[in-house]
Amino acid sequence: MTVLTPGVAFLGRGFACFSMYLSTAYYGTVKIAESQDVSLPTWTVIAGAVVAAPVLGRLYVVYRNYSRRRRAAQLGARLVPKCQGKVPGNLDIMKISLDSIAFGYPGDGLNQFAEEYGPCYDLYLMHTELFVTTQPEHIKAILANEFHNFQKGPKFYVTMGSVLGTGVFNSDGDMWKFHRTITRPVFARERVSDFDIFDRHAAQVVLKIKERLNEGYPVDFQDVMLRFTLDTATDFLFGSSVDALSAGFSYPHNASRRNVESEQSASAKAADEFSWAFAKCQEIIAVRERMSWMWPLAEIRRDLTEVPMKIVKSYIEPIVQAAIERKRGEPNIVQVKEEKSAGQDDKTLLDYLLQSTTDPTVLRDEILNIMIAGRDTTASTLTWCIYLLSQHRNVLERLRAEILEKVGPMRRPDFDDLKELKYMRAVINETLRLYPAVPFNVRESINETIWPSPDPSLPPLYLPPGTKVAYSVFMMQRRKDLWGPDAEEFDPDRFLDERLQKYHLKNHFIFLPFNAGPRICLGQQYAYNQMSYMLVRLLQTFSEMSLDLASIPPEAAPPAFWTNSPGRKATEKVWPKLHLTLYANGGLWVNMREAELMEA
Repeated sequence: MTVLTPGVAFLGRGFACFSMYLSTAYYGTVKIAESQDVSLPTWTVIAGAVVAAPVLGRLYVVYRNYSRRRRAAQLGARLVPKCQGKVPGNLDIMKISLDSIAFGYPGDGLNQFAEEYGPCYDLYLMHTELFVTTQPEHIKAILANEFHNFQKGPKFYVTMGSVLGTGVFNSDGDMWKFHRTITRPVFARERVSDFDIFDRHAAQVVLKIKERLNEGYPVDFQDVMLRFTLDTATDFLFGSSVDALSAGFSYPHNASRRNVESEQSASAKAADEFSWAFAKCQEIIAVRERMSWMWPLAEIRRDLTEVPMKIVKSYIEPIVQAAIERKRGEPNIVQVKEEKSAGQDDKTLLDYLLQSTTDPTVLRDEILNIMIAGRDTTASTLTWCIYLLSQHRNVLERLRAEILEKVGPMRRPDFDDLKELKYMRAVINETLRLYPAVPFNVRESINETIWPSPDPSLPPLYLPPGTKVAYSVFMMQRRKDLWGPDAEEFDPDRFLDERLQKYHLKNHFIFLPFNAGPRICLGQQYAYNQMSYMLVRLLQTFSEMSLDLASIPPEAAPPAFWTNSPGRKATEKVWPKLHLTLYANGGLWVNMREAELMEA
């Protein structure tokens, strides 16, 4: 069966709508002419209809805007300020948005609009509202107070559907509740506090890093963490790891020795292919979101997610199919597992899913969604944490001293140990504040609503029904009016000293690395445990860390002109980029010095 590409399907729908318009205009005009006993040539009628189309479209936009201004005034509110571009349809603003993904810093362009219009504004791309907000009260309304009025929405589903399917991150209503219900048990405390999985793979990380450093080469820590979190996620979710850490680590671009593909095992190659495809899919759907409703025009010849998704599916579907067959062949498998565990719940996410459905598509979609959450987000945070520690030796030394005092130089940490590592939690939180794993997110309003004005002297803001709203915790968590004049500085003590009370505890919604409300991340404690455990094992072993800037590919290094920019952008040593999650462009290449016994 031939499947239409997104672009062809989009043009087909447009052609069908335009044909219907032409037919209606033609027959309507002919009937009017006949009633007046006038004869009009067919080409005249059709040409008139074609010429009238953009005029009618413009009249519709004018009428819609007038109606919304009037409705806002009736409610004692005002419209969200519209960005004024230099090109019709604000296509220049769309270009700025797309260029910021390819060449800029997260928030580029949007920061300038925030300075001009305030923390909530309308990009108004192709005469369609796209509100952007960094206002805590607005984000609180989206995620909590007005949760039932904001959904992912049909537009988001179409944009992300070829990758996320009907998984928990791409669903609303009953489907979202279904996914949420079946995944909740696997993140119970006794499950996320079982550190055997973390310990196995953390030990492998430390060993692999030592081997690479002993060769005389730095390590791409981002690549290592993506492998680590993929192995732990698949172990946790499926009950067996994909062993991505077994693949040979990449060498710097300037190294005399490189990875030789034939040196890798078949499973290692498959893990590397999966990692590439996984990232590529996220990159594509992130660009789609930035292009608004016009994104199918960039995919007329083919669906750009088709090739990477084939790789992703070929990796996940055999695991899913094997689990379904085991379930059908052993109808009491869950009961047997429970009896064998003597009361301890050792079921994986896949076990829980199989209790509710054996639909392979539903299973694959949910697993893929959870893997994005369980792999990329944690790997991102650990990457940026090591980046910051390498730039702040005093923080690294203080954190390592706390670990040696509370846990010791070699002992495996347990749940109670991690609770005692207060400075560790502050370091992780400060990393999440400056470099949140998911910098931008989006919702769509169902009904009209009113939001408080960021400027108390002005009327509140009116949101029409069916409006897309993007919110950025990345930009919000760096606002100086919310976090103080040192908001762009890395200082974990802000989560321990009087600033905690002055800023964060005064308004919890200024710090949202794990979302909030009914959609708050179920794996929050799992993520904290995993990140803390990995950091403990690293700092028990290594006493110093430093960036190896020469190992960053030249095209991936921060542009030289950034040094003239405001804020952290001017001092970045690596280039923060994003698809669905934040990552270091070109990797995070670090050298580490192994601690001597007397240091430990």
